[in-house]
Amino acid sequence: MSQARSLNRRTVMLTSIAAATALSQFAAATASATPDSAKELLKTLARGDAKEGKIAIRAPEIAENGNTVPVTVTVESPMTDKDHVKAIHVVADGNPNPGVASFQLTPLSGKAEVQLRVRMASTQKILVVAEMSDGSLWSGAREVKVTIGGCGG
Repeated sequence: MSQARSLNRRTVMLTSIAAATALSQFAAATASATPDSAKELLKTLARGDAKEGKIAIRAPEIAENGNTVPVTVTVESPMTDKDHVKAIHVVADGNPNPGVASFQLTPLSGKAEVQLRVRMASTQKILVVAEMSDGSLWSGAREVKVTIGGCGG
């Protein structure tokens, strides 16, 4: 009988340690991105540094609810075989996971514009990088003030 109690205590102790470890990993995973980590993610996705310009980001200045914030990204481009947008990468610098979306485009896309809805935890910047067919990278940013967070915040 005493062995059963000690085994139960041991099981409870190991279970408690495992639960504490899982909670600490969950807390680390749910930490918000930083502006620097979002910029680093964009550098990784687009493989380089981008110049500012050519990108227009339409989003509300104030989003009353961060669950679905409408965002439209437009890139200046004639979208011809020789001059077109190859990819558009979107990140949010205050969300638990900064990566929002990446879009691949071709001249057949007709227009370099994407629309999406972003879940935002708090007031933050939406950062965008566009990869052009000539290899150049262009960036843009827009801050959105969120009154009620949509990422569990």
